[in-house]
Amino acid sequence: MTEKFKILPENVGMRLDIFLLEKMPDCSRSHIKNMIEKGLVSVNEKVVKKAGTILKQNSSVSAEVLQPEEISTQPEDIDLNIVYEDGDLLVINKPQGLVVHPCSSTKSGTLVNALLYHIKDLSGINGQLRPGIVHRLDKDTSGLLVVAKNDTAHKSLAQQIKEKSAHRNYLAVLEGNLKNESGTVETFIGRDPKDRKKMAVTTSGRVAITEYKVLQHFKDCCLVEFSLKTGRTHQIRVHAKYLGHPVVGDKLYGHELKSLKGQLLHAYKLSFVHPKTQERMTFEVNLPDYFENYLKKQKRENI
Repeated sequence: MTEKFKILPENVGMRLDIFLLEKMPDCSRSHIKNMIEKGLVSVNEKVVKKAGTILKQNSSVSAEVLQPEEISTQPEDIDLNIVYEDGDLLVINKPQGLVVHPCSSTKSGTLVNALLYHIKDLSGINGQLRPGIVHRLDKDTSGLLVVAKNDTAHKSLAQQIKEKSAHRNYLAVLEGNLKNESGTVETFIGRDPKDRKKMAVTTSGRVAITEYKVLQHFKDCCLVEFSLKTGRTHQIRVHAKYLGHPVVGDKLYGHELKSLKGQLLHAYKLSFVHPKTQERMTFEVNLPDYFENYLKKQKRENI
């Protein structure tokens, strides 16, 4: 697959590898460097093999995406909380701590491994590492995911997410209390230039739009509903930090809590049009016990 990008005024003067990191946030810096060194990246249709090439005005970049190292994905008998299933798709309530698909650091024990065990057929659009995966949740984010069983369903669901006709709503507890009761955050999100494991609000990157509404205030935190209008990596977590109120328990963008295994972020509601029946389907799931227990503790302390 070849990706093509235009150099905008704000990109002029950037290193080629940094530019591609912002445009392809799912790729690591070493992966992009490898692509460049193998001659898979061109600037103005000329192959460039130096990662530090400085981009100029009125240029274009094309990159033939190098497939990551091959990982054998095997079926594994891992329990799944299946909320809904038919011949075209299934909706899963993913628990906190479960990685969605295999990668170089996690080669087994993922949602995909579980899906391969429980489901006979999955769409093949995303290849053998991500069969059926239309969208993702972070490892320590819990909640609803839709999985496609065939390519027709996959294309329809992916298009709905792209066109924003599929709706995803989250609940999160944020550190401190937001000044405004509701609002919209619209920024660019790209790789953090100081820490490649993190995403950050940047001057270029990709547009990210998040709507929020405060549901309840506590002494030292608040319960907030988020609605995604785009689907960038770590989007809610990055925007929460940008607002000055990181998600509680988020050790990457905020502060780790020993009483929690990860951030208090839960995808509680998912709505989309069924690819075959054209019926609008909406699913909701309750908060996990550890999330509810934290809220109960805050309510007691408010008295």
